[in-house]
Parts: sequence; structure tokens; C-alpha cells
Amino acid sequence: MTDIDSSPVSDLTGRTVVDPDGDKIGTVFDVYIDNDTDQPEWLAITTGLFGTKVSFAPIGGATFVGDDLQIGYTKAQVKDAPNADADGELSPDEESALYAHYGRSGRTAAVADVDTQRRGAGYDTSGPETDDAMTRSEEELDVSTRSQAAGKVRLRKWVETENVQMTVPIRREKARLVSEPITDDNVGQALAGGDLTSEEHEVVLSEEVVDVQKTVVPKERVRLETDVETREVAVDEEVRKERIAMDNDVDPDPR
Repeated sequence: MTDIDSSPVSDLTGRTVVDPDGDKIGTVFDVYIDNDTDQPEWLAITTGLFGTKVSFAPIGGATFVGDDLQIGYTKAQVKDAPNADADGELSPDEESALYAHYGRSGRTAAVADVDTQRRGAGYDTSGPETDDAMTRSEEELDVSTRSQAAGKVRLRKWVETENVQMTVPIRREKARLVSEPITDDNVGQALAGGDLTSEEHEVVLSEEVVDVQKTVVPKERVRLETDVETREVAVDEEVRKERIAMDNDVDPDPR
């Protein structure tokens, strides 16, 4: 980390401001200096989704962390700071409210010229010490995106019953009468009994029956996946910019 005491004000504007935890607070819009000490006193920070809100935070103790400017106050504390108009100078009431919010004390501060860190030669709008150039500034949009819940999707499983019909072939034994002639191969069996007798012979007939059993078989795995689609969102916001024109009718000697 690098201290900002030796850095010109122009190096601070446009930098990202983070809190002690590294959370982004906003962007430096302007730097206000103390009227008595001519030292930078307040950071005017643009916050909000489109950077349209300006919050003030003390510059004391701020340090560089890479390209970011880290201050000693939390993001919530800065966003909850009393409202003050970013019109180039804080009124005594506005600054008193800000000092009370941050637990500090001080005097009225005014915005610093982005090309000069201390008020002096070249700061006035007229006179022999005025430099020969003006600085033209303009606002730029700092647009970011954030994620928010858009809906919920859940997997739900239930049991439904359906009727399954199928045809199953089954076999069944039937008895039929077969007569065999007496041959040399079966003559012994034919003469084994008595000559003339009465007797009965039983044959057990079998048949197949349908035996139905149910088993649970896994068929497939189902899961939820998310796809990201991109759509264009139009941003319509007003920005302010300074214009510089030349006036040829100025009297060089108003006396």
C-alpha cells in the first residue's frame, strides 16, 4: 500500500474507492480541499448502479492498494453519510453533518482544481496571475451489473400406475392314445403281465402357468442444468460535460 500524501489531486479522480475489506464503494468524482489549510479533505464518490449518487468520505488515512484507493470507512458507512450537493463547495451545515457522521471535526471545504493540488497562482478566473488554460471536465457513466434471483426451478418425482398388457406363451400337456405293434423289441414288456387282466394306469399331465413378479429397475438419471443467455439492456442516463468557448468582446482594461 502507498500513502497518497505526495500524490496530486489529478491522480485521485476516476479511481475506484474500496473499503477496509476490499469491497468496492464507488469512483472518485471530485476532491474537496479545506479552505483554511488548502489540503485535500473530502472525497466526492459516485455510488449506486449507474453512479448517479454522490457520497462524501474523509480522505484522511486513505492509501493506494494497486490502482484502487482504500479508505478507512466501510461501504455501508459511506452510503449512509448525510446528503450533500456536489456543487463545488460544502456548506458549514453540510460539513458539520458529515464530520459528525464520521466522528471527526474540521472546517468548510471546497472542491480542488484537478490540475492543482493547492490553491494559488492560476486558480482565480481573472487577473495577472491567471494561467493560460482551462480544464474541461465531463461526467462518464460507470455501469456495472449484479446478479439477482429471477425464479426457482425444482425437480419433482412422483409415482404413477399404468396398465401393461402382453401375451405370454405357456405350454400344457395333453394325453393321446398311441398303439404300437408287437415287435421283437417290446415283446418282453407285452408278455410281462397276466394273460387276461383288468388294470388302470395313470399319467400326470403338466402345464405352465404365468408367474408375475415386479422388480424396480433404474432407467435414467435426471438433473437440472442452467444456461446463461445474454440480452441487451438499454441504459438511458444524462451526463454533464463542460464546454469552453472564446469570447472576443472582453474589455482588456475594465477601468
